[in-house]
Amino acid sequence: QVQLVESGGGLVQAGGSLRLSCAGSGRTFSGYRMGWFRQAPGKEREFVARISGIGSTLYADSVKGRFGISRDSVKNTVYLQMNSLKPEDTAVYYCAASETGTEYKYWGQGTQVTVSS
Repeated sequence: QVQLVESGGGLVQAGGSLRLSCAGSGRTFSGYRMGWFRQAPGKEREFVARISGIGSTLYADSVKGRFGISRDSVKNTVYLQMNSLKPEDTAVYYCAASETGTEYKYWGQGTQVTVSS
């Protein structure tokens, strides 16, 4: 059974940092494009960052310069380092995996990030 499990969310004050992890199991995701998305209450899910199988990265403008995505293929894990957090970063964060580079087929269950002002 293929699974993505996020962890590392929590409550942090504005200006603080968190590191999210997304551990994959059931298959090797080393060649997959891995993405982080988030959904705030009452809002649509939005793209945050992605990393390709060869390490190319892309970020949403809202997080560029503050967030960093990385991966450890040996551990089958993707990370999202979040610095200088703002209250508007509050959301449930999801990781996802895409084999084709277009559709994200596998999704985690999400981890809550709450940033207090």
